[in-house]
Amino acid sequence: MTSILFRNGIIHSPADPFAEALLVDDGVVSWLGADDTADGFADRADRVIDLAGALVTPGFVDSHVHILETAFADEGLDLSAGALPTPGRSLRASALDALAVRARTTPRGDVVLAHGWDESTWEDPRPLTMTEIDAVTGGAPVYAARTDVHCGVASSRFADLAGLRGLPGWHDDGFVTLDANTAARHHARAITAERRDAMYVRALQAAAARGVVAVHENSAPGIDTREGLATLLALTRDPSSALPLVVGYRGELCRTPDDAQELVTAVPGLQGIGGDLCVDGSLGARTAALRAPYSDELTTSGTLHLDAHDVRDHVLAVTAAGVQGGFHVIGDRALDTALDGLRAAADVSAQVRSAMRRLGHRLEHVEMVDAPAMDTFVALGIRLSLQPAFDAAWGAPDGLYASRLGRERATAMNPLAALASAGIPTAFGSDSPVTPLDPWATVRAAMLHHQPAQRISARAAFRAATRGGWRIAGLDHTGAGELRVGSPAHLAVWRAEHLGVQSAAPGLSSWSTDARSGTPLLPDLSEGATAPRCLHTMRDGVTLFDVLDQ
Repeated sequence: MTSILFRNGIIHSPADPFAEALLVDDGVVSWLGADDTADGFADRADRVIDLAGALVTPGFVDSHVHILETAFADEGLDLSAGALPTPGRSLRASALDALAVRARTTPRGDVVLAHGWDESTWEDPRPLTMTEIDAVTGGAPVYAARTDVHCGVASSRFADLAGLRGLPGWHDDGFVTLDANTAARHHARAITAERRDAMYVRALQAAAARGVVAVHENSAPGIDTREGLATLLALTRDPSSALPLVVGYRGELCRTPDDAQELVTAVPGLQGIGGDLCVDGSLGARTAALRAPYSDELTTSGTLHLDAHDVRDHVLAVTAAGVQGGFHVIGDRALDTALDGLRAAADVSAQVRSAMRRLGHRLEHVEMVDAPAMDTFVALGIRLSLQPAFDAAWGAPDGLYASRLGRERATAMNPLAALASAGIPTAFGSDSPVTPLDPWATVRAAMLHHQPAQRISARAAFRAATRGGWRIAGLDHTGAGELRVGSPAHLAVWRAEHLGVQSAAPGLSSWSTDARSGTPLLPDLSEGATAPRCLHTMRDGVTLFDVLDQ
């Protein structure tokens, strides 16, 4: 048995909000309390860690990531606005400058991979083009994914190599969506298993350095293979891997229980069949399915990849197989379609409805939600994986939502407070690499939602980013996501300048901010505050990241 004592700090625990020390025995929290009563444990502990006032919290769980995509993004060229500015150059010109430099330093014939560009933030809000990229990269094969990864732009050489021309979603200016974008991603990600596995490890180690103890991998064709997902799950199954746990979801449509069972057999340890099983696309690519046309492109209202019959069949198949299911949903028409299919499945019989509620099928993103949809969520036991950073990135009055949807629809996006008030099980994630895997930024984005009425308190946001991830995966029965006696030791240690209890927007219900109330403290996450620094991350008592002695 290994014993580790953390003392002389601040422990974030509703079970003992004034605790200053915590003991971990064989991967489980065995005691927490005041520092002046910790001496008796210090003598027998294998390691005693003086926190020097640092904060210990439950570790974060990111409820929607793409590990291989994240690793490719880390290695590739970042074309996001924050990485681009060149003095005296526009963001568009800066992006092309960066592509030119990367092409010159990439071995001849190798694909130049770039990501993160978002024309909605540029002075000239139109996508990059094949002609522009060809002109600055000397005919190199280039694939540059937009920030939402549902579309991108290819150079002429890359388009020829990947066979993109003429596929659904191909545009003559090199812009790719739908099948053409999937084919582009397949070609760009053709790597050896050895390199893939090393990329998994690097991406997960980077997550651990941000206090993340588990992630929900949303795998799907075009993102990674079944074999890759099986490897990823096996790689992290045992805490001795010293990596965050990967909770695996695979986005493949099932028509029968046999289809579902075959997939479960092919990917041992699979948690669910869903995630990036896409009902529609993205707002950035104008492929999210809307009830009314896009405000900036009146000829389209997006694309449905599945209809209500597909949704019904999939839900019945995975429910019969006893597996959690789910779907990627962005637009309001896509949500209508998903809910029609879910209701049709539930109407088959009382037994099916009961099984659906027990399994807790989930929806990813669901950015356009109205009151009737919330009623259906509650009735059918639907769980939600949400990304508050989407609002931080695109929710400003002059942001992507407003340009794509118009002001009225944009103001209703991502109704976090309304969903919380309805009591719908919710977890927060990043959709990395769409937005960075940065859990405190996720919590801050939920607190500072562009619509004040949809802001939630730091405590509510923090719980959605920690315990929420265990809960929507059905893995919270052990007490994971909290620090209390008997819970698994999934935790992180933080150095923060200021701690406190931060309420939501004025007028909204919140916890008392009086320190005497016993509400657990969190870092100051107000605008302009310095972000907390991770010092240590632990999963089941195994250290994943540690700079406590530095």
